[in-house]
Amino acid sequence: MELSEAPHITVRVIPFDLDAFAGAGSAMVYAGGPVPQLDTVVRDGPHGTLFIDAEAQLGRFRTLFRRIEATSLDPERSRDFIHKLAKEL
Repeated sequence: MELSEAPHITVRVIPFDLDAFAGAGSAMVYAGGPVPQLDTVVRDGPHGTLFIDAEAQLGRFRTLFRRIEATSLDPERSRDFIHKLAKEL
């Protein structure tokens, strides 16, 4: 949680009761920066880790991540949600 407050890290929570992302069963990381051509998506799946950097595929993931940002809790509410959940454990 401490790292989530760093300026270069954003944590967003999608609550379990949200239908918009049903079936999203693998971890994804979108590593982007000031040069979009160097962006990379890292996906963990049942057959290992996949690095995606082809422009056509990145376009799909940019769209997906925009949907996630629009649907998920904002960073502050996400941290609050995680803190609340951790206290319940």
